[in-house]
Formats: sequence, structure tokens, C-alpha cells
Amino acid sequence: MKKMKKLAALLLGLSMMFSLAACGGKSNAPTSTIEAIKEKGQLVVGTSADYPPYEFHTEINGEDTIVGFDIAIAQAIADDLGVQLKLVDMSFDNLLMSLANGEFDMVIAAMSADEERMKTTDFSDPYLESKNLVLVRSEDAGKYSGTDDLMGAKGGAQTGSKPYERCLTYCGEENTVGLAKVQDLIMELRAGKLDVVFLDYMTVLTYAAVNEDLEALDVNIPSSELGYCVAIQKGNTELVEYVNGVLAELQEAGAIEGYIVEAQQLAGVEE
Repeated sequence: MKKMKKLAALLLGLSMMFSLAACGGKSNAPTSTIEAIKEKGQLVVGTSADYPPYEFHTEINGEDTIVGFDIAIAQAIADDLGVQLKLVDMSFDNLLMSLANGEFDMVIAAMSADEERMKTTDFSDPYLESKNLVLVRSEDAGKYSGTDDLMGAKGGAQTGSKPYERCLTYCGEENTVGLAKVQDLIMELRAGKLDVVFLDYMTVLTYAAVNEDLEALDVNIPSSELGYCVAIQKGNTELVEYVNGVLAELQEAGAIEGYIVEAQQLAGVEE
């Protein structure tokens, strides 16, 4: 019941989503980038599918499939373009470099926009607010009530991510472990090799909801990011505007909230 209350609180928190209704519609004018995507018949999207409920692997009809509400958003963009969606799954910390090298048309991977990333990458309007929780073993939940309690704890986070930067800040460099895969962080936490794992709030809540030995904690870590966005090559303003239009339509229709509920269910969280 306690886990389900957390999920209910998460879904209520969807009201904090950024409103995209004022972003304007998609431009009807053809652009070279959009026309090129249509010509090849494929939207190539980079992701790191180890971050439920945003993007993760599950078995559907006997086949390993990448799912999640980020993936549903990517599919909606591909559908709007009238092309197939092709996903490229790789380590999170390599995504923006690969995007800059032209390996994808865009990246969607629970990625927040900040001033440093915006120097080399363009971003869509945010489609979801970013918030910060940490994951601990249930038996240790009473040890952490604020950020001061994290100093000296053995912390872990995904390399190249904003949670990794927060882990450095609050646990200290000497106590921070960076791993490429979130599943490995969870294994290390459960094995007692880590005391606390820094992740996005919905990912923390997902793992806490499906694992009785893990607990989600709010230790009042402030968020300075601009929210989760679609990353697009620097200077590709036409595609940014197009994606903003699709996101605005999804937001207005309430579709993103539906994607989140479906992704939670696929991740094993019951309503």
C-alpha cells in the first residue's frame, strides 16, 4: 500500500508538467532536414534504454522491445512525420557526442537541458519537469532526512548524467561511483556496495514500487535544470520547431500523461 501511495503521488504530480500549449503549431513549410527524414522514411532516435519508466527493455510477444513514455513520444513524432521509428540504444554518456556526429536525428532519454549542454546541442521545449529523489535500502531509510546526511555516504549515479553531478556535490568525489547502466547501480545498492543511488524521481519511484527492499527518499535536493527535452543537433531550428509543435499537441491532448501510466504498467508498477 505504501508503494502504491507513492505511485499515486507521482501521477498527481503530473499536474506540474510544463505547459506546451503556447509553443505554436508545426510549421507547414518544408525544410531540408524534415524532407530528408521523410525521404529516407525513417526517424533515427538515440536513447539509453535502462531508465524505467522513460526507456527500458521488456519482452513483448516473445521479443525484446524498447518501451517507455519517452519512446512513446518518439513514436508520436515519427508518426506525425509519416516515417518509421528506428531506435539506437547506447550508453547515456555517449548520446550527445553521437548526435553531434550525425548518427541520429534526435535524442530522447530523460535528458534535461542546461546551460552547458545548450552550448553544443539544441533542445525542444520541456515536456516534463525534472525533480530529484534518491534510492536507498529500506532498512537505511531513517538515516537520510536532508542533504547533509548524504555527505560521506557511498553514492552512485549514471555517468554523464545530472544525477552524477549531484552525487559528486552531496556525497563527495571520493565517495562517488559512476556506472554506465542503472541496473548495475541497483545491484550495487542491494548488495550493500552503495548506500544511496541518485536518479530521476520517476525512476526512483519505479524501482521502489517494485522492490520491497528499496525506498524512495526526498532529501530536498533542489533542481536547477530546465526540464526534460528532446535533444537535436545544434543549429537545426526547423526540426526543433517541428518537434515543439508535436509536443504541444500531445500536451494539449493529455497524451503524455497516458504514456506515463502505460510505461509504469509495463515496468511492473500496478495502479
